[in-house]
Amino acid sequence: MNPTKSRLSRRRFLCNAAAAGGALALPASLLAETKPPVSETLAATLHGSLTPEQRKDLCFAFDYPLRRKVDNNWHVTDPMIRDFLTADQQQMVREIFLNLHSEAFRGEVMKQVEHDNGKGGFGDSSIALFGEPGSGKFEFVLTSRHVTRRCDGDSVVGKAFGGPIFYGHAAQGFNEAPDHPGNVYWFQAKRANEVFAMLDGKQRDKALLDKPRSESGNATIQLRRDGAGLEGIPISDLSADQKAHVQKVLEDLLMPFRPEDVAESMALINKVGLDRHTLSFYKAHDIGNDGVWDTWQLEGPGLIWHFRGKPHVHTWVHIADPAVPEEAA
Repeated sequence: MNPTKSRLSRRRFLCNAAAAGGALALPASLLAETKPPVSETLAATLHGSLTPEQRKDLCFAFDYPLRRKVDNNWHVTDPMIRDFLTADQQQMVREIFLNLHSEAFRGEVMKQVEHDNGKGGFGDSSIALFGEPGSGKFEFVLTSRHVTRRCDGDSVVGKAFGGPIFYGHAAQGFNEAPDHPGNVYWFQAKRANEVFAMLDGKQRDKALLDKPRSESGNATIQLRRDGAGLEGIPISDLSADQKAHVQKVLEDLLMPFRPEDVAESMALINKVGLDRHTLSFYKAHDIGNDGVWDTWQLEGPGLIWHFRGKPHVHTWVHIADPAVPEEAA
């Protein structure tokens, strides 16, 4: 269907939305002294702006199974936002997405999305909204190539980011060079490899494994909540300076995201305790056979952060409270 054309100017549309939503802040160009709105507020405003026809394709019950899906290249609904949403709605989606990330990293994240989606750019993303704003059960999901992002306002109990997310980048073609030139996320692997360089021989034997986990949608981020069978070297086996460097790895992993999600992630990780996590690197994905491990992961009873660098970067993230039962699939 063709998007319903707004009869309001962008200024009037946003002013009216602010009046209706109460907490919605206007863009800096309209009201410089106001702070940017949180993504959840914008998502609620977007939900209220949808026509009945749009709701049929974009809105679902909160417990609809699609809400929990994650993958590396997919669309949560069929319509692309560039074809299905008005210009004002598309701008709201863009602002929701940008506000899910740290101010320092928003430009890099958008650069990745625009590049990996090709000619369609950010407009080739798709969205879905689950539940009703203000009900305590509401979540916005955006997907495209190398993107699964969520905002939920803590509607999803015991999970950071509102559930599993995915990020990646194919900066210079499908098969990247060993140093991954231009990849906005490669810095995270460089930090992890600094930890490996600090390990002694026996520690490396524990940390360096043959093959990583396979990629298969939600199965990729299945937690081992009892902590049994975790791969790699336990963080508890590391020295104080090595643990401090693992902490720096965590800081780099969380750097792209907004402070609220960083704080929730760290609270869940700290609740389990860093010593109950493991760090592993994988020989099978060594691009260029240079001993810089392109694929590695941090794992614990409530954490999977799987960074796969071959043929290009794919990153699977699931952070949860292992004491909270998983939602029914």
